[in-house]
Amino acid sequence: MQLFLISGLSGSGKSITLKVLEDSGYYCVDNLPADLLDPLVKHLQLSGYNNIAVSIDVRSANSVQHLPPLLHQIKQQGVEVHVLFLDAQSDTLVKRFSETRRLHPLSDGKRTLPECVQHERELLAGISDIGHHIDTSELNANALRARVKQLIKLDHARLTLLFESFGYKHGIPLDADFVFDVRCLPNPHYEPQLRPLTGRDKDVIGFLENIQSAQEMFKDILGFLERWLPGFIADNRSYLTVAIGCTGGQHRSVYLAEKLAAYFESQQQVLVRHRELS
Repeated sequence: MQLFLISGLSGSGKSITLKVLEDSGYYCVDNLPADLLDPLVKHLQLSGYNNIAVSIDVRSANSVQHLPPLLHQIKQQGVEVHVLFLDAQSDTLVKRFSETRRLHPLSDGKRTLPECVQHERELLAGISDIGHHIDTSELNANALRARVKQLIKLDHARLTLLFESFGYKHGIPLDADFVFDVRCLPNPHYEPQLRPLTGRDKDVIGFLENIQSAQEMFKDILGFLERWLPGFIADNRSYLTVAIGCTGGQHRSVYLAEKLAAYFESQQQVLVRHRELS
């Protein structure tokens, strides 16, 4: 049996994610109390279900804190468990709730909306790092659906390396396991003919290929990942997100993310995302 557990912040896209899994043939349960997860899995196993998806979040109250040991127990029963934790910047979540005029699940008439978001983040801190983190701050509904569909198709027995470029002026991605700052490299933005291009264009690639510091940065990041990847694989990690950031997320970070992905694609499952280009 394969179990996808969906959790995360309210307003981050859990309902959309669960719907994608349902449309992909998974038996789905929303807002399940965490203490009922093990009985549900056993019942569905006996009923012949192979693929199930369950959403558990702060609405489960105190039982959500029991998830880590529960998931370990379920894995011991031979179930293939994958955890997707959806997150977004606090100001993005506040804006989404304000636009839809929905009440936050933790709203009690005493806390403000930003305080509810912060309190929820604190309550979920114990489970935010046990699965694949997805930052939906810059994702619309269609982009999130596409990302989840991509994750479903992966071979979860192998590590998936996600290289993500971003611009620091838009904030650091919440889903990054490693963040490398490449703002110290010469910026193609200041070359008039390169400014409208991106790190995927041959002229920008040619410019950075001839910059010694850019090549040294590539080798240093490459060496770090080659040194530590075996440890994450031995730890049974399914996903590892490597974020490369420059000022605007258009040139240097895109170039290095693409170059690193090309190197590792013969060794691992590799995904590439350019946050500011999507």
